[in-house]
Amino acid sequence: MKDGIHPKYTDSKIICNCGNVIETRATRAEIRVEICSSCHPFFTGKQKLVDSSGRIERFRQKYAKTASTKK
Repeated sequence: MKDGIHPKYTDSKIICNCGNVIETRATRAEIRVEICSSCHPFFTGKQKLVDSSGRIERFRQKYAKTASTKK
């Protein structure tokens, strides 16, 4: 590697808006993020899968009519 062209790789802190602090190594001393694995709904188990538009029910109703007429 050439001298003087690469950034310094030092200890770094990743700080989330929820207050979680992760210590790692990076080229920046401090990195601020909005969401981390401690507060993300997918990782905490608070995520809900909701079919808000009712697509599945509309599909079943639409094709239930055609299936009954073919018999």
